[in-house]
Amino acid sequence: MRPDLFRGHAAIGLTLLSLVFDGPSLAAQQPGTPAYQSAFARPLPIDSGSTALAQSLQKLHTRASLAMVTAHPDDEDGGMLTYESRGQGVDTSLLTLNRGEGGQNVMTSDYWDELGTLRTQEHLAAGNYYGIHQYYSRVADFGFSKTIDEALRTWGEQRVLYDAVRFIRLTRPLVVTSVFVGNVSDGHGHHQVAGYTAQQVYKLAGDPTVFPDQIKAGLLPWSPLKVYCRLPFARVTDKGIYDYATGHYAPVRFRNYVNNTWIEGLPSATVEVPSGTYNPLLGASYMQIAREGLNEQKTQNGGIAIPLPRATSSPYHLYASRVAAAEHESSFFDGIDISLAGIASYAPVTEQGPWREKLNALNATVESAIRNFDAANPSTIAPTLASGLAQTNTLLDDVAKSGLPAEARYNMAHELTVKQRQFNLALQQSLGLALLANTSEDSSPTRPGPFGDMSLQQVTSQTVVPGQSIGVAVHIANQGSEPVSLSSVEVLSQAGPGFTITPNASITGELAAGASRDQSFGVTVPPHPELTKPYFSRPSLAQTWYDIDDPRYLGLPTRPYPLLAQATVTYHGVSIQLAGVVQTVNRVNGIGPVLQPLLIAPAISLLVTPRAGIVPIDDGAFDLSVKLHSSVKDPAKGTVHLDLPAGWTSTPASADFSTQREGEDQNLSFRVQPSSVQPKLYTITAVADYNGEKYTEGFETVGYPGVRPYPYYRPATYRTTGVDVKIAPGLKVGYVMGTGDDVGSSLEGLGVHPTYLAAQDIAAANLSQYDVIILGIRTYATRPELKTFNTCILDYVKNGGTVIVQYQTPEYDHNFGPYPLTLSGDPEKVIEEDSKVQILAPNDPVLNWPNKITTADFDNWVEERGHGFIRQWDSHYVAPTEMHDAGQDPQKGGLLYAHYGKGYYVYMAYAFFRQMPEGVPGSYRIMANLISMSRNHALATATGN
Repeated sequence: MRPDLFRGHAAIGLTLLSLVFDGPSLAAQQPGTPAYQSAFARPLPIDSGSTALAQSLQKLHTRASLAMVTAHPDDEDGGMLTYESRGQGVDTSLLTLNRGEGGQNVMTSDYWDELGTLRTQEHLAAGNYYGIHQYYSRVADFGFSKTIDEALRTWGEQRVLYDAVRFIRLTRPLVVTSVFVGNVSDGHGHHQVAGYTAQQVYKLAGDPTVFPDQIKAGLLPWSPLKVYCRLPFARVTDKGIYDYATGHYAPVRFRNYVNNTWIEGLPSATVEVPSGTYNPLLGASYMQIAREGLNEQKTQNGGIAIPLPRATSSPYHLYASRVAAAEHESSFFDGIDISLAGIASYAPVTEQGPWREKLNALNATVESAIRNFDAANPSTIAPTLASGLAQTNTLLDDVAKSGLPAEARYNMAHELTVKQRQFNLALQQSLGLALLANTSEDSSPTRPGPFGDMSLQQVTSQTVVPGQSIGVAVHIANQGSEPVSLSSVEVLSQAGPGFTITPNASITGELAAGASRDQSFGVTVPPHPELTKPYFSRPSLAQTWYDIDDPRYLGLPTRPYPLLAQATVTYHGVSIQLAGVVQTVNRVNGIGPVLQPLLIAPAISLLVTPRAGIVPIDDGAFDLSVKLHSSVKDPAKGTVHLDLPAGWTSTPASADFSTQREGEDQNLSFRVQPSSVQPKLYTITAVADYNGEKYTEGFETVGYPGVRPYPYYRPATYRTTGVDVKIAPGLKVGYVMGTGDDVGSSLEGLGVHPTYLAAQDIAAANLSQYDVIILGIRTYATRPELKTFNTCILDYVKNGGTVIVQYQTPEYDHNFGPYPLTLSGDPEKVIEEDSKVQILAPNDPVLNWPNKITTADFDNWVEERGHGFIRQWDSHYVAPTEMHDAGQDPQKGGLLYAHYGKGYYVYMAYAFFRQMPEGVPGSYRIMANLISMSRNHALATATGN
């Protein structure tokens, strides 16, 4: 472990001075900064009606707050978070360090930053079940990391701590937790960083010399009272802790990063969180609800089952505490005053008395509401809740006007503002108030038909473009038994200034019990609004963190959606705020109409396919496809051309486009003729000219049915590298798609146009027409026909074909090859993309024709060397290469091939699904040799073919 992991607070503050953040100075989020507004159009059933109100009352009765720090989406202890938030009323927040962009995807072909965009939306859907607030740091998942040293070095330790300290100062939790402990027991480096960070922020966030720019920007120091980490999941044997990241064993000892001591043996359980407890109001256990949330994160696992009801718990060890703590506790908050009167503890001791008196009076109001709560008639406690909101508003005013020390005022106002929001929500729930806003093709107010309101059956545009005008319908309903007064209704821009928003006739005034009102608005988007896109980006995968394009949004899941509807309702002398993101109506076949937030998109979007590749230096002509998408409601005409390197030309030089309606796509093809190709990087950009504007980027909407879609933007740019590569002529290639796999389309850079094989193609066993068949990554996990008809694959090889199997998961571990080979449960991986490679058989025919493969072909790889290295194999296989990470045993199972019958069977663990779409030259040269094996005369001679 590096000694500088334990440097002091002051050193961290000083180190910030030498840390260069990209772009403008990142100001800490302050009051007035746009807050993240949930984009879910309607609450979950467990967040509706009296069920929701019962939970709100519990939250009003405590000041308990908790934060969790974890590494990736789906790492969180959902059962614990749900128990604390929904079962104990704890104000609960989650910081996830990255968005899972380096992981796998079993649902769609999105990967890298597109996958991070998709997993963010899945994660938000999961958090909706947990009942939490979600935040993210700026670092990106760069793939599997074996050690904490590597992860901190790659991300930048100060970058991670800066965002985590800021999160703690922003949310100000009483307790900090993590699933991880910062040890090899966590599984891999990213997880270890999360455990390490949770303990570090406990001691750093309260020090004003640490990241002082945050203090200057308006956040004050904050010292949580306790920090816990979950008991390690590690497999412990007499050899020690098994580190599955490295395959080695480590001593059974755990670092306490707060006081820099060691815990010998496994940490003990200080507290057991009973996440398997059944909640009759919710109709399920907290663990079951949490698993419903985890099931939303399907890209990682394809979906999981809801567990059977049974007792289960989450054990946590206390690593540090600023209050007296026992060896065994009943909750995270033992020893902490979590009553409302505890808010007075921020005031000097001599001044706490009057504040406690006021807070006790507020608590008495909450307890009165709890005693008189009637689930069948929740409006009965609305007057009491209104009184509680009025008391909270007065307390906030009193704190602001008081002579208390600035930090005391800040902390008291923070917690009282949380109560203010909770009272506001509880009043909505008790009164049955609802607001829904959606775009509308008809500017007139909604009128129900003979069979009720059918307005949301009508599909509306998902996007709006600069300069366009749309209608917005805001529906407000009083579903309870108490009359209220509607004071105001408005639609606000969250996408910059310049919007023209015009309401029709006012609908304010008395809103009787059971009544509803509809207000329509005309909205015109300005010429240059904020597009709905991630507020962060990075220039390449080599950068393992995001640049923050708008510092106001740092830490938020996404930038705020463009339009927000708000209404103010007056009841018993207090104002209740209702709000909702403006939605559109989209019809998803099999699901029906789905409400999704309105997006602002450019008029013209361009995507270049592929994004990266190679150009052979001796025969460089290649095809480039440009997909044009129009978001213009009316017909649109313009031209597209390629911005080419000097001396290069395209046919055509410029292409006209003409679309008739919104949402229409047009595919444009260009034949590019390079001139004097050199072994270097070239860039080509597609440019669309429309209506006096130039467009050089485009978006894809990532998602799948059941998850909220979100646009991912990228430049309309193609990166290509001149490469000395040759290939056997006239090859016919069959390709069996895996998941998250673009190798098939990348083959176009070699002049190969693969045929994609369906299940019936393999079942028919009519494969002899192909020189080679390539199986995509994880195909044995996702393509069941391969298991059923594996004999057809082997017969194809036996009769003279070549099969190339890219990396597989344990589903492949059933000797599907012609001779025995095994992954042995936990397949090996080599994750250091610059790890040394050894050519074991430099004269092997496969490495010598048609290209001479050397160690230079393994230079400049991205993310990793490969996954799913074979551990054991039959002597018929040849292993011509070896590579390994630092401290890892030599790995020769990355490339194996065997002569079988008249053909060849290849297993390749190399991560070409990463390398080829990124245009890594060596991956193309190696692949060219593999797909040319059937024409390799030296190989045929060596194997007796």
